[in-house]
Amino acid sequence: MKIYHKNPEAVSRLTPEQYRVTQQDGTERPFANAYWDTKEPGVYVDVVSGEPLFASFDKYDSGSGWPSFVKPIDAGNIIERRDTSHGMVRTEVRSAHGGSHLGHVFPDGPQEAGGLRYCINSASLRFIHYNDLESEGYGEFRRLFAEKGESL
Repeated sequence: MKIYHKNPEAVSRLTPEQYRVTQQDGTERPFANAYWDTKEPGVYVDVVSGEPLFASFDKYDSGSGWPSFVKPIDAGNIIERRDTSHGMVRTEVRSAHGGSHLGHVFPDGPQEAGGLRYCINSASLRFIHYNDLESEGYGEFRRLFAEKGESL
């Protein structure tokens, strides 16, 4: 099993926007980010640690302008924290091993899929296309697509 951790080299390569979002708890603009409307098959990983976070088959169009998922690939790679910033009470989502701020989880997702909406900043993610999973070191996740009956 691969061990994930905050990679200082990866942090040094972040764009200013990625750094603001992942390291300073920022939020990117809706509808103006890399993955809000991506529909390709693959896995989304933490841009800092590489830990696998979300799969494309759990992604849906929430209308929010950010990538939205019904659940993480592995709940052990996600930490949820109470967030009372900006005069609201929300649940922040961070990567467990990289410590990156990812976004927030809300209880207004599709009820048939558990009712959660993981609203995630694209700047905190790196997308690994299904066809590249093996070469990028994420080949073990190909089976998840087969288990879901995804035709690729």
